[in-house]
Amino acid sequence: MSRIGNMPVDLPTGVDVDIQGSDVTVKGAQGVLTFTFHPEMTIERNNGSVVVRRPSDEGHHRALHGLTRSLLANMVTGVSQGFGKSLELVGVGYRVQQSGKGITLSVMYSHPVEIQPPDGVTLEVEGNNRIHVRGIDKQKVGQLAAQIRKARPPNVYTGKGIRYLGEQIRLKPGKSARRA
Repeated sequence: MSRIGNMPVDLPTGVDVDIQGSDVTVKGAQGVLTFTFHPEMTIERNNGSVVVRRPSDEGHHRALHGLTRSLLANMVTGVSQGFGKSLELVGVGYRVQQSGKGITLSVMYSHPVEIQPPDGVTLEVEGNNRIHVRGIDKQKVGQLAAQIRKARPPNVYTGKGIRYLGEQIRLKPGKSARRA
């Protein structure tokens, strides 16, 4: 039995779920999210919670069961609390500036790197070396944070680059350490 798929998704106060077949719309204080789930999964509403049921115990149905429940729970969390990721720039001369809704990164390239957020995601700069990505869609927030990190990923020898806040980088020994 699926441990995740069988758990009901509790609805906090102020969150409304509209189920039309396999289309689910979740409305909350932060905004509205809509998603079309696999048509074989059954999504039902029960006394302040939402339950996902599967038609059989076949492998692909079991996989979809947990996935559907997790996506639904992320939608509910997103419209009620929102999601966020923070990144930090480590290195001499590495800076970030807010430019309208987007950001401009100076990360030791010959040109500045401009990044614009998609709809529903906001970028906020703290100081000149910290970026906060916030939004209601967990996938969009994570994707944008990964794009920002990809502009200059952490160097494995020096540790310089863009990293998630609190991320530990395992540094490799350099050439001089290998000889000894």
